[in-house]
Amino acid sequence: MRRIYLHEHPDWPRFHWNHEALANLLATVRYRQGRLLGRMEALGFDLRQEAVFQTLTEDILQTSDIEGEKLDPEQVRSSLARRLGIDIGGLGRVDRNVDGIVRMMLDATGCYRLPLTVGRLGDWHALLSPDGYSGSGRIATGAWRDGRTGPMQGISGPIGHEQVHFEAPTAERIDREMKRFLEWFNASGETDGVLKAGLAHLWFVTIHPFDDGNGRIARAIADMALARSEKSPQRFYSMSSQIREERTDYYRILEATQQGSMDISLWMYWFLDCLKRAIDGAGVALDAVFEKARFWERVAGFSLNVRQRHVLTRLLDGFEGKLTTSKWAKLAKCSHDTALRDITELIERGILLRNPGGGRSTSYRILADFEPPGGDVAAPDGAVTR
Repeated sequence: MRRIYLHEHPDWPRFHWNHEALANLLATVRYRQGRLLGRMEALGFDLRQEAVFQTLTEDILQTSDIEGEKLDPEQVRSSLARRLGIDIGGLGRVDRNVDGIVRMMLDATGCYRLPLTVGRLGDWHALLSPDGYSGSGRIATGAWRDGRTGPMQGISGPIGHEQVHFEAPTAERIDREMKRFLEWFNASGETDGVLKAGLAHLWFVTIHPFDDGNGRIARAIADMALARSEKSPQRFYSMSSQIREERTDYYRILEATQQGSMDISLWMYWFLDCLKRAIDGAGVALDAVFEKARFWERVAGFSLNVRQRHVLTRLLDGFEGKLTTSKWAKLAKCSHDTALRDITELIERGILLRNPGGGRSTSYRILADFEPPGGDVAAPDGAVTR
């Protein structure tokens, strides 16, 4: 007996779910979402930018990895740095497909206030496949699928024993279905923004309007809805990273929902629960950023010169190898004697520690958890006195 898919129900697309069953989880997600945003607001601009940069890098890498596409992390970082105006040094060459998905994600979240339109979705799709090809061959970029290759199906298994997990609406329905979806997505309503993100993800991926890239675009739409729910373009957690970690469950719940009724409570619960884990995981992923913020708070009473601030920043960012006087001089673009004076000052203040060993091999490490001496005060000219 042929399955009845979600979009074939007579009351499609009248989605509904058990609001009472989701209420506590939604409240928890909203609380943790607000708490994370509050922590990030307490950081300075540069550290917030760094957190956004890290989050977007992971989001872009993982949303592609979900579909089995491995992107070069350095290319993603270079593309993001150029478009965000962040100096990471040594920007490399970036392939068009990498730059394309970066541009799509930045447009979805950075311009979340703008309406989602057919033209905008077409632009996103063209960015994902700039050469007009996907894993399945030549595709029409920036346009709805036309059905010439048959029904759009999700299939697994060997040839002759394929298992169909999902079949999308026919190509003839796409214009009508997408018009209805976009009108709903752009309209203001009573649905909570986080719940709207979950429904938008499901609804778009059910229509499956393009030949390729529907999953990545669905996740970008969900991120756009989440940005609207927070009224902020800055991303501090990655839903795609969490979905990648739970990819098996992700596809399982999507398949079960596509073959179920218009009651999508199970999908909505899974989406909220996954989002909660993504937010919780962000706190761990951004620990280095928070630790850096705490470090700069502790040194706020000291007068540090430009060279010292520059090298300390490099150390906090994860400097490779051992820091020596010669490496300090190279990083700070100063003489060996000046580098030694800078280092000596920081050792006296308890910010740097000399590692065991001496002579040419003398090296130093930062004490990120140091406590300023109680007798230090900042003098009027900025110098530290005792």
